Amino acid sequence: MAIPKLNSYSLDNLMLGVENKVDWTLNPDKAVLLIHDMQQYFLDFYADEALKSTLIERVKNIKEACKAQGIPVVYTAQPGDQDPADRALLTDFWGTGLIDDDSITRVVPELAPQADDIVYTKWRYSAFKRSDLLSMMQETGRDQLIIVGVYAHIGCMLTAADAFMYDIQAFFVSDSLGDFSREEHIHALNYVSKRCGFVTTYDDVIRGVQVKTQGTGIPTSKAGLKSQIAAMTNRLAREIFDDENLIESGLEPSHAETLVKGWQHAGLKIELSELTKQPTVNQWWQIIEAKQTK
Repeated sequence: MAIPKLNSYSLDNLMLGVENKVDWTLNPDKAVLLIHDMQQYFLDFYADEALKSTLIERVKNIKEACKAQGIPVVYTAQPGDQDPADRALLTDFWGTGLIDDDSITRVVPELAPQADDIVYTKWRYSAFKRSDLLSMMQETGRDQLIIVGVYAHIGCMLTAADAFMYDIQAFFVSDSLGDFSREEHIHALNYVSKRCGFVTTYDDVIRGVQVKTQGTGIPTSKAGLKSQIAAMTNRLAREIFDDENLIESGLEPSHAETLVKGWQHAGLKIELSELTKQPTVNQWWQIIEAKQTK
């Protein structure tokens, strides 16, 4: 009746054979990130650390990228010692559930909610059930939900289906979810892609949330410059060092050209040749800052 011990499986290549019926585009101004049930209790069912550590790292990176763009972050977490009347039919399928012990009910420490994050109590498979998630999204004018966490074929999938019922676009992050098995994980991806949402990947979500920074004009800080470069190179801004050679780190000439054209369009008098001589964040920021003060 309880959750079985779970074997790790690879989170790579899960999209093979998955075909989306829709082609939605992530908009940072319209999105909310849902970190679904990433509690110690649920992750401790994995027999080894491989899947768990990969999943935590990806969810952490997605959260950081979302917060950098002002995307609200919400969590769901089941309470311990649930009243049988509250738990109701869940008991028939899963037993009595979690005990009231912070060491297992807590969100894993690596993903601990921050002061400005929202934590909703989880009562049913769908994160919308008996929570303020829907009203929060409606009041803030957001109609896209990025879903990461566990378990893909249960709460994550049913939340995506419920989002569809409320005209909310669910972005189901295939390789930032965990499940009982690879087979059940792929089942969830196929259902969501064909019936109620858009199945995407960690890399595409990182790029998608950073699009807000890319092309918005002349960067106003070194951090803003890093965010624009990160959006071009599929990296996190915090991974880009001030003095690293950006070309050697993967920035293509076409990326630099796109940045320059965007800045020129915004009114900055700059040429591509000025950047290629010394391709580091420090040097680029010095050039941009000097031109803005003229």
